[in-house]
Amino acid sequence: MHIRDLLTPTRTTPTISFEFFPPNTTEASDRLTDTLQQLTPLAPDFVSVTYGAGGTTRHATQQLVTHLKTQTPLSPIPHLTCVNQQSHDIDAILENYATQGISNLLALRGDAPRHTTITCNDFPFGIDLVRHIQKFNQRQFHPDPRGFGIGVAGFPEGHPATPNRLLEMDHLKAKVDAGADYICTQLFFDNREYHDFRERCHLAGIHIPIIPGILPITSMANLRRMAELSGGTRIPARLLKALHRVQDDPAAVQQIGLHHATEQTFDLLHHNVPGIHFYTLNQSQPVLEILSRVGWKSTTHTNLNRSYPTNH
Repeated sequence: MHIRDLLTPTRTTPTISFEFFPPNTTEASDRLTDTLQQLTPLAPDFVSVTYGAGGTTRHATQQLVTHLKTQTPLSPIPHLTCVNQQSHDIDAILENYATQGISNLLALRGDAPRHTTITCNDFPFGIDLVRHIQKFNQRQFHPDPRGFGIGVAGFPEGHPATPNRLLEMDHLKAKVDAGADYICTQLFFDNREYHDFRERCHLAGIHIPIIPGILPITSMANLRRMAELSGGTRIPARLLKALHRVQDDPAAVQQIGLHHATEQTFDLLHHNVPGIHFYTLNQSQPVLEILSRVGWKSTTHTNLNRSYPTNH
């Protein structure tokens, strides 16, 4: 389903969505299969699939997207980044997704792989990728006359490469004007950052849906890794103090993380957000627990007999 049909101004209930990443081992593949079995009955409005730095998981991403599209009732939204990508590479990916009936994309600038030099620069910034996708849409290759729905990233705590918050809003507004349909935020642990970011967007003339991204903390290692990958996400002192107090007790760490994510979700739903996007890290139980605590209703269980294939 096209994202514009999901995020309509008249919609009265928030969307629910999950992020997955392509597995690269048999163990990781089995874990993802179990996660899909557990989360599919919740009937998420869409699921996103990550794309490694510099396109390093390009083929694995496409393989997972194809599996989700053809073997499950889920609606996948592939991430697409433009670092170290040439126009013809992006066109080949777009044509492949259009042929499969993929309706939406999340367009990101992305990062270069570590210790790798950027060798091609057809898309210096995220806005260049958004414009390129829109040009592809105008060629009417996609079966939907509207072409791909386009999502872009939002940074409630500020873009790590743009410390000037006013300039950051100008860049985001330019991507919206270029054709972005919605914004999905990076993870955050203080909802005040999201509420402030949403107000900044409105002041900048940005009026498309802004979906908050939530990461349930499941371990101290998980917290440190995701904070690093997201550019240094700030952790409220109260939460950090609680985690440090029980850091040697993994079960207690997870319970504190689940409680905090549940409180975040309650508050966001109270403030009428258009949806909640969970960064699952390919784990189902934290998300299931949070949604149970907030009273989210699941649908009848859907039996998925097919496992997810992966390259080892």
